[in-house]
Amino acid sequence: MPIKIPIELPAFQVLSDENIFVMNNERANTQDIRPLKIAILNLMPKKIVTENQLLRYLSNTPLQVEVSLIQTKSYTSHNTPPEHLNKFYSYFDDIKQEKFDGLIITGAPVEQMAFEEVTYWKELTEIMEWSKTHVFSTFYICWGAQAGLYYHYNIPKYDLDKKMFGVFSHWVNDEKADLTRGLDDVFYAPHSRHTEVKHEDIEKVSNLEILSESEEAGVFIVATKDRRNVFVTGHMEYDRNTLMDEYIRDKEKGDEIALPKNYFKNDDINQKPLYTWRGPASIVFGNWLNYCVYQNTPFDLNTL
Repeated sequence: MPIKIPIELPAFQVLSDENIFVMNNERANTQDIRPLKIAILNLMPKKIVTENQLLRYLSNTPLQVEVSLIQTKSYTSHNTPPEHLNKFYSYFDDIKQEKFDGLIITGAPVEQMAFEEVTYWKELTEIMEWSKTHVFSTFYICWGAQAGLYYHYNIPKYDLDKKMFGVFSHWVNDEKADLTRGLDDVFYAPHSRHTEVKHEDIEKVSNLEILSESEEAGVFIVATKDRRNVFVTGHMEYDRNTLMDEYIRDKEKGDEIALPKNYFKNDDINQKPLYTWRGPASIVFGNWLNYCVYQNTPFDLNTL
């Protein structure tokens, strides 16, 4: 089944050109199906890029998905046209009376700040608290994962000596875990962050399971035992060129930044980046939608 999004949303044409089945609202309304209601709190600067990335993976399942895009009121993005935000995004106040099968909270380029210093931290904590009663399963990404672990379990983040930047190998700790089912013994995923959470802090919380780790990148996928919260410390949603774009951006700003690891063939920036995480990303997003959301969420969301 397709993802249900407005035909005017840029992702509609992008995904259609990639031969991904998307359906506009008018056609979807003629089908006698209750789609999964997924909200996306998009904290990334280039929101249209992030929309395309996430919707690409949410589309890659047999489930019909209806997406609501959310922005913060306490901070307005300067990297996305205001007309796009006004047309396609809601504020939390607009949707807080609704209930959702799933919520995705993206990363944000603020990980070197203390959580409480982030402009929209108070608003984000309100949304995370609201999610306990209005969302069946929440998927936190990168800084969003660190923020969720800190808010819900008081797990701190730690500064890294240098940016964790590149594509790294990971393993699965429990082959029978639903969220990582189908992943190879070794799989790859991108990271782009200046901070980390530590294995020993997470192990102290009995309700959390570390499902995947990396020798170099550390803790990767963490989830509550009931899968109501999922925390992914990397960026499985990134497309082929995202790390290259970030590298060029940082170089132009004059930042000290090394080439992303395990990304360019022979570490040659003139070579096409190797896209080695598309399959694992499809599996993890698909498993979340199927096992953590669809198989367990109530048909009547009012009973959440």
